[in-house]
Amino acid sequence: MRKAERFRHFLDYFTTNFPAPETELHYSSPYELIVAVVLSAQCTDKRVNLVMPALMEQFPTPEQLAAASAEDIFPFIRSVSYPNNKAKHLAGLGRLLVSEFGGEVPSTIEELQRLPGVGRKTANVVVSVIYNQPAMAVDTHVFRVSHRLGLVPRTATTPLAVEKELVRHIPEELIPKAHHWLILHGRYICVARQPKCTICPLQSWCKYYADTTAKTLQASQKTSSKAPKGAK
Repeated sequence: MRKAERFRHFLDYFTTNFPAPETELHYSSPYELIVAVVLSAQCTDKRVNLVMPALMEQFPTPEQLAAASAEDIFPFIRSVSYPNNKAKHLAGLGRLLVSEFGGEVPSTIEELQRLPGVGRKTANVVVSVIYNQPAMAVDTHVFRVSHRLGLVPRTATTPLAVEKELVRHIPEELIPKAHHWLILHGRYICVARQPKCTICPLQSWCKYYADTTAKTLQASQKTSSKAPKGAK
């Protein structure tokens, strides 16, 4: 199957069945979202959603976060992954938001990446979710699923290479949605260790499923050919 056909199947299925996907992070403002996304690095959205209410109650504005030290922030995020580093990042992020951006979350990837703890993936999430820009954030789910489905070639070995490949083939207006489609599919169906291929609605054209089925069939045929004559 050609790549164009795979993208067509992908877009047809999700636009029909999940026309309005959303992030699973809880937030009520751009400020809350960027804090949540920084915390979500190598951590589950569910865990981040648990710590955010108390954190935002204590530091409800960029100005209050800017006035805090990493030591002030740490107790509120101790249960997330890498809390020491993230506390330092949030303290620095608050200060830069206030000093450089007037307390407003910037709307460009270049400006966002100036903030502590904000890499390209985080910046893409913010501009996509908040500003509805055609940015494709590539996390582990997006990276894994796009390869398994055959949307990107094996030679796309970095997040940036995957991002460029996806953006090249997905209509601009659907890129913010496609980001969520890939993440959610990877989170609940195409999981890392034991993908749920038997219930996956995409299996009829999925490259991973086709390859896995072929390998299973070949292994079965080899086993059968080695069976002793007369064996039942």
